[in-house]
Amino acid sequence: MAMRRWEPLSGLSRLHEEMDRLFEGTMRPFWPGRGEVELEGYRLPTIDLEETDEEIVLKAELPGVDKKDLNVEVLPESVSLKAETSEEKEVKEKAYHRRERSYRSFQRVIPLPQEVKSAKAKASFKDGLLEVHLPKAEAAKAAKAVKVDIG
Repeated sequence: MAMRRWEPLSGLSRLHEEMDRLFEGTMRPFWPGRGEVELEGYRLPTIDLEETDEEIVLKAELPGVDKKDLNVEVLPESVSLKAETSEEKEVKEKAYHRRERSYRSFQRVIPLPQEVKSAKAKASFKDGLLEVHLPKAEAAKAAKAVKVDIG
């Protein structure tokens, strides 16, 4: 039996491949991608939530979506984003005629960490970036951490 040199890091490449396969198969819907998350053929916009003392700011990347195709609804506990876009391309050449149609839609409901004043929400949309400012409800603002003495 020949002696073989022990290399402690040789198994890492196999472990790396196994982890890639695990995340590709089961965790893909939750793994952030480049601007969008894909879930069985549907695309969901990536979002950021920022919280200050006075408001919650939601930012969503919506590449390829026009303002007229976007619907934003705010409830005290969540924000709903919906969009439907369609596109048609036609190319006519001597030897062929090609027409392509594409349709894309998504709906995403984002739960909020605290209740907001939905009637006072303000949104802006520019260059595919949606920004929604959500003022916190008075009860949410008043809820502050209180130090409790241990007896």
